[in-house]
Amino acid sequence: MHPLKTAPLLIAALAASSCGGGGSGASVDYDFNARPGYLGNVSQATYDGVGDDLLTGGLGRSGLQDDSAPGYDGAQPTADELRRNAIYVNYRALVDTTSEGGYGTLYGPNVDVQGRPTQGEGKVAGLEAIAYADDGTGRRNVTLMVQVPDGFDRTRPCIVTATSSGSRGIYGGIPTGEWGLKRGCAVAYTDKGTGTAPHDLQNDTVALIDGTRTTASLAGTRAAFNAGLSAADLAAFNAATPQRLAFKHAHSGQNPEKDWGRSTLQAVEFAFYILNERFGDRSPGGQPLRTFKPANTTVIASSLSNGGGAAIAAAEQDTQGLIDGVAVSEPSVQLPADAGVTVRRGGRAVAISGRPLIDYTTQAHLYQSCAALAPSVASTPFAATFAIRFADPAFPVAANRCAGLKAQGLLTATTTSAQAEEALARLAAYGWEPESAALHASLAAFEVAPSIAVTYANALSRASVKDRLCGYSFATTSAIGAVQPTPAVVTGTLFATGNGIPPTAGVQLVNDRSRGVPVRDLFSFNSAGTPTWNLEGALCLRSLVTGTDAAAQRLQAGLDETRRNGNLQGKPAIIVHGRDDALIPVNHTSRPYAALNRRVEGSASRLSYIEVTNAQHFDAFIGLPATLPGYDSRYIPLHLYLNRALDAMYAHLVNGQPLPGSQVVRTVPRGGTPGSAPAITAANVPPIAATPAAADAISITSGAIAVPD
Repeated sequence: MHPLKTAPLLIAALAASSCGGGGSGASVDYDFNARPGYLGNVSQATYDGVGDDLLTGGLGRSGLQDDSAPGYDGAQPTADELRRNAIYVNYRALVDTTSEGGYGTLYGPNVDVQGRPTQGEGKVAGLEAIAYADDGTGRRNVTLMVQVPDGFDRTRPCIVTATSSGSRGIYGGIPTGEWGLKRGCAVAYTDKGTGTAPHDLQNDTVALIDGTRTTASLAGTRAAFNAGLSAADLAAFNAATPQRLAFKHAHSGQNPEKDWGRSTLQAVEFAFYILNERFGDRSPGGQPLRTFKPANTTVIASSLSNGGGAAIAAAEQDTQGLIDGVAVSEPSVQLPADAGVTVRRGGRAVAISGRPLIDYTTQAHLYQSCAALAPSVASTPFAATFAIRFADPAFPVAANRCAGLKAQGLLTATTTSAQAEEALARLAAYGWEPESAALHASLAAFEVAPSIAVTYANALSRASVKDRLCGYSFATTSAIGAVQPTPAVVTGTLFATGNGIPPTAGVQLVNDRSRGVPVRDLFSFNSAGTPTWNLEGALCLRSLVTGTDAAAQRLQAGLDETRRNGNLQGKPAIIVHGRDDALIPVNHTSRPYAALNRRVEGSASRLSYIEVTNAQHFDAFIGLPATLPGYDSRYIPLHLYLNRALDAMYAHLVNGQPLPGSQVVRTVPRGGTPGSAPAITAANVPPIAATPAAADAISITSGAIAVPD
């Protein structure tokens, strides 16, 4: 067992129950369970694991796999219905739920802790507690949640964090929570100050913590998010810019990313509080004692993407010894401005690495839609469809983007094909791996880069919704892109269906500076009346990263608040990342972070970096063979390797097993015909080696990382 966990719980219990020896009447200072001061009202519910449960919302393995969402019985969704649909949507958004992709055999609710598929539905009975973390003003209202399975083992207590991925709400880390629930661990969740339920400014309605909606005045400090406009500002905004929505990540004015580590640590503290309230020993007067504490409870910080970055931030900021180890997948981490590290692959130096998300994403926003037209990537997923939709003479926005970049002096070639190849080369030169080129078309088609660039630029700048930074706003639009009222069925269910970062669930990016009238960003026109996929907006966002004016300085100051320092304080850590990731490229995140950690911690570093070939950021896209044929034949599920990293970290902390060495795991694509790839087998996804072969070993030295081809 991990050395921090050797003090048996019975020792604490006996000490607490002692009333002094020999009848001396000596008093005992009891270590009572203390409610964190930032914690608001706590709501608790228990689930029997039959009709409803912690992991699947009562749907079970089969229900999560069903392509038909559970839906709602009436026009006004109930809290229970919203919860069930949120679990369904978030699970499927992060995991490939097709049988061919490994769901139900390699991972999923019915796969046990040894990785063996069972015939059950995988429902987990237990307690769910939810509350806000706030200072009493209602302006922060970060949602915290703890799930405690009935199988929680008081003799070997453990907690796993499952901070939400992306900009998602409180259930946005549920696939990570699955690992903890199966292991009998409490799971600590937080939405980290993001979330999916907007403030409908026209109707002045907001969501509560359970997703149900009411007016802003009735909600008061109970609102999950209120844009914080005065009555006069709200009226003026609605008059000038009607039918808009404000989202928490973009418009809270809090720059929430600077606090993602703190929010994750608060989720752990909330978990300890709930565990002691429910299972802690009692004083003679019946008060719960602080029986479970960091000294006797194994705590693993985990999650993926932004949630993984939050876990790393929490480990860096942990001053109480709450976290014992870290196991994360494709973490979004912002390195210091001058990290002092080098990255090499196959003996070749990577010229540009370690840039923050807002930097490389605004670069992608400029070039990706043009690069998607490159003939060299014409056979990649969605590329042919992309060209038909966005380069057809009737709607040539991607081709016009190429031409617009040429007019700005950002490209030099004179034909669309050559410009597209040049744009592709510029992305590669900026740190994207060659394997990422196959993903640019599909990510451009889904407007991934503009959605992230707009949201993060607003957040880092602490911009208000009324600022309409770079001319962007959020609204529901018609088929031709005109702003229209958001139907109540959309706002009423965004808690469950949204991802917190438009475009999402019918809410679109709007270019308020489009020539004529505001219109959906994709359909907008520049000042000359040409549709360029809003190149002017993309240039404006890029200037906030590279410029020196007051607006740029505001964003850059916010960015500096989110940078991590690389000091995990000697905590063991495993980072898993897919080499092909085009959203969070390995050269800007996991690779340089591993080198930074070694430079900062030296020989005390206990970080293992696992790079997985044929893996990318969106496992759920693998499960869309009809929409995105080629993902299924090219990519394996990275989620499986997060589970394996968690297995390895748990074995290290509890049983003292060595961590695996840093390595490249060489997977085998399923192959076959795109859209109908054969079912995955264990041979496609080899295990993480305890000791990697020399050709697979990743070398990490002080400030440097070398990854083999």
